[in-house]
Amino acid sequence: MSEKTKDILEWIFCIVVAVVLALLVRYFLGTPTIVKQPSMYPTLKENQRLILSRVGRTMKKLPNRGDIITFEAPSESYTSAEEYDSKNPVAKYTKNYTGMSKFVYNFLEIGKISYIKRVIALPGEHVEIKDGGVYINGSKLEESYLQPGVVTDSLGGVYTDFVVPENCVFAMGDNRPQSTDCRRFGCIPLEKIEGKVKLRIWPLNLFGKVD
Repeated sequence: MSEKTKDILEWIFCIVVAVVLALLVRYFLGTPTIVKQPSMYPTLKENQRLILSRVGRTMKKLPNRGDIITFEAPSESYTSAEEYDSKNPVAKYTKNYTGMSKFVYNFLEIGKISYIKRVIALPGEHVEIKDGGVYINGSKLEESYLQPGVVTDSLGGVYTDFVVPENCVFAMGDNRPQSTDCRRFGCIPLEKIEGKVKLRIWPLNLFGKVD
C-alpha cells in the first residue's frame, strides 16, 4: 500500500470518527435548534437559535415545572370529545419504525417534527383550565412569563380537567391563543421528550439563559 493511499485512509478514518462523535454528542448531550413557530412568544421568537440539553433524556429524568422543552409531535394533533379518556390523558404516538428507518427517524431525526413548549404540570398533579387560568391541585398557577392580559382557555381542546399520568408532563406554549399543545392532544410521555432549552445563541443581543 502506497503512502498516499495510507494518508487517504487515515483521513477517511478521522472523518468517520469525527462524524460519529458529533452524532453521539448531538443525541446524548446537546444540540442546536431553531424556533420555527410563534407558540412561545414573547419568550421565544421565530428564527431564534437555541441550545438544547439532552442530558435529561439520556438519564431518563423528568423536567421541572417551568422548563422549556422540545418533544416529538404526536401522531394526532387533536383529540375529539369521543376519543377523550380522562383516565388516560396521554398524547397518541402511532408511528412504528423498524430497522434502518428507526435509526434514521430516532437517531438522525430525519423527518421528525418537534414542538417546543413550557412544562406546566407534573405527574400526579390535578390540572384544571378554567376562569382564564391554570389551576394545579386547586391553586391558580402564577405565570409571570405570559404577556399581560393573556387568557388561558381550552383552545377547543378536551384536556381541561384531569390528572397528569405517571412519567408524563403537561406542556403549553406561552402564546396561549396560538399554541397547539397538550390542551388539544394530551400529556407527553417522558420517552418523547427530546431536550430542554438551556441557552439562546441568536440573536447575539439576546444571548444567554432562557427562562
